[in-house]
Amino acid sequence: MRIGELAAASGVSTRSLRYYEEQGLIRSGRMPGGWRDFDATMIERVVMIQHLLAAGLGTVTIGELLPCLEAPAEERTGELEVLLAQQVQRLEDKRREINRELDVLAALKRDTAAVTPTLASA
Repeated sequence: MRIGELAAASGVSTRSLRYYEEQGLIRSGRMPGGWRDFDATMIERVVMIQHLLAAGLGTVTIGELLPCLEAPAEERTGELEVLLAQQVQRLEDKRREINRELDVLAALKRDTAAVTPTLASA
């Protein structure tokens, strides 16, 4: 299938697909005239890439994970679980940092809140 067909089937722009190909995440053959020719299995791979990007993983990490994800269960070495655990830890660390920043801002907001003047009774 050509790149436009893969884009339509996967819901991903042709620009993104070209980038994924540059990064080695997807591959294509070439038709006469230089047109890209993607195998139908690339649809599922592109959808998986989208899910991994949405989970906050970068393309380098995705490139490491894809072979593990696509390997039959009996051929898996445990590397996938290690890589996923590392990414979970990275995101949990990021969450803790964001929570700390939110706590600092909330304290600053409390400490600098304008004092509401009380009305003196006449």
